[in-house]
Amino acid sequence: MEFPLIFTVIIIVLGIYLLSSVKILAEYERAVIFRLGHLLPEPKGPGLIFVFAPLDRMVRVSLRQEALEVPPQDIITRDNVTLKVNAVIFLRAIEPRKAINEVSNYIYQTSQFAQTTLRSVLGEVELDELLAHREKINLRLQSILDQHTAPWGVKVSNVEVKQVDMPETMLRAMAKQAEAERERRAKIIHAEGEFSAAQRLVDAAHLLATEPVSVQLRYLQTLTEIGVEKNTTVIFPVPMDLFSGMQKMLAHAAGSQAVTSHDIKDTAPSGD
Repeated sequence: MEFPLIFTVIIIVLGIYLLSSVKILAEYERAVIFRLGHLLPEPKGPGLIFVFAPLDRMVRVSLRQEALEVPPQDIITRDNVTLKVNAVIFLRAIEPRKAINEVSNYIYQTSQFAQTTLRSVLGEVELDELLAHREKINLRLQSILDQHTAPWGVKVSNVEVKQVDMPETMLRAMAKQAEAERERRAKIIHAEGEFSAAQRLVDAAHLLATEPVSVQLRYLQTLTEIGVEKNTTVIFPVPMDLFSGMQKMLAHAAGSQAVTSHDIKDTAPSGD
């Protein structure tokens, strides 16, 4: 009677052991198995696998892409501007065996290496380059990180400089620079407009000079426009040539009078 009882207990224990050895992995998971301390050649999963403890030890590795935020770093650019810059890194484990066997914690190690790389790379660029060519800097950071994480079986797919915090003095200086740049552009645009208007006026003057009657028609059109406003004052345009002619006549008359006075003085008899 004792033998069947022991046999039943053994079967129950064996069944519990087999049930505890069954592991189910999701589609995005892989199991790295260490059997008696030795790494098996291939990871297992996804789906149903058996892990026979204590001979086997399983480490789950996720193949999904993860976002790793780099904390703000104090950076001095090449033009001696102090900044606080943080970034975000997108990475994934593409070789689970290396990600577990080569480093103790691939996420933590990638984070630490990203911090040092961020400080060294941004310390070699100027502030204007950081603000204007951020995509170029992101590609450089991604290339450096990817080269160093590849032996760990980790792929850095993208790096983005997330935020750049500048001192208040630098913000005010940049605001003044932007304002001066806008004023310069406004003056250039205004000058170009004046030049274009002057050029068109010259063309109009040449066109009106070919037909003198057109000038008179323009005068009449101006009077019509003034009369529409129901003004009590009527303005008659006077050609500038009329004033210039009058000035020449007055100057000629003044010159003739001066010559006559001089001749009279010369011909007058002396008192002796």
